[in-house]
Amino acid sequence: MVMACRVINKRRHMGLQQLSSFAETGRTFLGPLKSSKFIIDEEYHESVLISSTVRLLESLDLTDAVGQLLSEAVQAQNNTYRTGASTLLFLVGAWSSAVEECLHLGVPISIIVSVMSEGLNFCSEEVVSLQVPVHNVFDHMDNTKTFSQLETFNVSLCPFLQSPSNTDLIEEEHSLKDVTSQTLTISNLSGRPLKSSEFFKPQTEFEADKNTSQTLKNSLLADTCCRRSVLIHSRHFNRTNNTERVSKPDVFQEHVTATLKTYRCKDLIELAVGLSHGDHSSMKLVEEAVRLQYQNACVQQGNCRIPFMFDISRIFTCCLPGLPETTSCVCPGYITVVSVSNTTVIKELQNQPVRIVLIEGDLTKNYRHLGFNKSTNIKTVLDSMKLQKDSSEELWANHILQVLIQFNVNLVLVQGNVSEHLIEKCINSKRLVIGSVNGTVMQAFAEAAGAVQVAYITQVNEDCVGSGVSVTFWRNSPLDVVDTNNRIAILLKIEGINLVTAVLTSPVTAQMQSKEDRFWTCAYRLYYALKEEKVFLGGGAVEFLCLSSLQILAEQSLKKENHACSGWFPNTSSWLASSLAIYRPTVLKLLANGWQKYLSTLLYNTANHSSEFEASTYVQHHLQNATDSGSPSSYILNEYSKLNSRIFNSDISNKLEQIPRVYDVVTPKIEAWRRALDLVLLVLQTDSEIITGHGHTQINSQELEGFLFL
Repeated sequence: MVMACRVINKRRHMGLQQLSSFAETGRTFLGPLKSSKFIIDEEYHESVLISSTVRLLESLDLTDAVGQLLSEAVQAQNNTYRTGASTLLFLVGAWSSAVEECLHLGVPISIIVSVMSEGLNFCSEEVVSLQVPVHNVFDHMDNTKTFSQLETFNVSLCPFLQSPSNTDLIEEEHSLKDVTSQTLTISNLSGRPLKSSEFFKPQTEFEADKNTSQTLKNSLLADTCCRRSVLIHSRHFNRTNNTERVSKPDVFQEHVTATLKTYRCKDLIELAVGLSHGDHSSMKLVEEAVRLQYQNACVQQGNCRIPFMFDISRIFTCCLPGLPETTSCVCPGYITVVSVSNTTVIKELQNQPVRIVLIEGDLTKNYRHLGFNKSTNIKTVLDSMKLQKDSSEELWANHILQVLIQFNVNLVLVQGNVSEHLIEKCINSKRLVIGSVNGTVMQAFAEAAGAVQVAYITQVNEDCVGSGVSVTFWRNSPLDVVDTNNRIAILLKIEGINLVTAVLTSPVTAQMQSKEDRFWTCAYRLYYALKEEKVFLGGGAVEFLCLSSLQILAEQSLKKENHACSGWFPNTSSWLASSLAIYRPTVLKLLANGWQKYLSTLLYNTANHSSEFEASTYVQHHLQNATDSGSPSSYILNEYSKLNSRIFNSDISNKLEQIPRVYDVVTPKIEAWRRALDLVLLVLQTDSEIITGHGHTQINSQELEGFLFL
């Protein structure tokens, strides 16, 4: 393990500095062109090649409290969405620095929390205007256009991408009523107390709000500090129940009344290309897997007009290191690896339908199901003698084999571990036993083969045995696909089974983990896009809208500083109200700076700019244009509608007649923002409680145990 090193100033908030230090290590993972890193263990002199934020944090020494909190936040994001971890890590660092700057300027902690929380809430509401509906993408499955025709585009992954007139993406005019009918509701951003045990939980509810239309008619700008934002376990954070909104800046009235152009994506290929973010090889496999699922659903239902939903739980991967990448493919059925010693058995079984038994637990002599109570007052004598053990194991294996012979079973799938001795005996009797099979795979075979899962082999009867399973080699020449671990890939399938396996191959073993991670990232992007039936315009458009909207909000707050605080906090002291009016523009600008750093780093990582300063200047130029336009979202949409637009887009050839858009998934992106800010504010609170040495905290003992890191 290695330690992320940085000089820590003990006179400042150490927790925030540690977050910034950890986040700095993952800057090169932001964007589509990720730079791989070698992580070297100084103690054991071992190294590993990683190219993702999740693998980076797994390799770092995160034994301190802040590191563990950061790791848990990233893991929670990755386990749920498989995307957004790099965004989360970067924003944690950017907003930690922003909070440190606020403290340096003397901004009270309660105001930092209130303004930043509501600023992010405001951003989440603003970006609704950049959502693209995704409907009826499976209506064009028979289209002659294929993924391979689109994957050759050299698409920059930080563009406001063009909208060519001859694409399948349709521009439509919508009234304000249509635009405002979709409201993004994000809970736990500031609407209720923030607890360390809760900020890792996904908030995925997006629903229509009947009051949205009226709210937006008043203004798209919701006064962010008028809402309740409380961290209940700190004396720094005050409560207020009465919330009033201030008058909204006139600059947004034009944005509200203007008719905005919206886009619709009605083609699976266009959607997949837009969500691939440059990783066309992985997304092509995902798109093929979706097609296989769709075709299987049509056959089983006898009607392709029935609504279809991509079931990602029925997608599996089989990694075969040491093989050329050209052998990667997607197949219906279940592909797994077994020892080469099973080659003779597979050859024997591949030309006949096979009967199957499914075992839920382990297939070992000493396995007992969960909840089993061992009989008392029974003592085993001489249990440690090897002779007795061998004899007992042999008797048990012979009994299991007799059961399989009795019911003519040649294939056994086991969810848990399998006795090696039993595997050898089954090979000798031309029977195949496979262990460590996923529970979903077991369920799929149970449905398709008519088998019933049992806990023990002794429970097997004729009604539990399935039939009709085909066992064959994955490739016609099995010796050509033996991996580096001397294992061979086999294919198990049966008519109608709802399983698809993506075979991932790479001649470089060290890249195998990265390739599998990229596949699942693409798969989950497409899954959430189809599930939510909407995506964001991508390539930095959403973050740019957050940046420009917060800048305008900060400028308006600064202009109205003398009278804007009236009625905000009627139950609090005049000091708090006046402080809020004074510091609010500063906090908003520093929060916006996080987005500026994000976009600058994104552009710099794509090698379009020689330095982050140059990239920042480029972003600032468009920021000024968006601010001058009075409506950042309209500015962004107009840039998207221009053919050969160059904003955030320097890699797309002018000669291309058709240029696909870049898309981002909605919920995973917003969840990454929320988790990042929640983590920063939690560490801010903990730092503050430790520095002051007292306070009324409601953190439980387990949460507090690791926080004393000074």
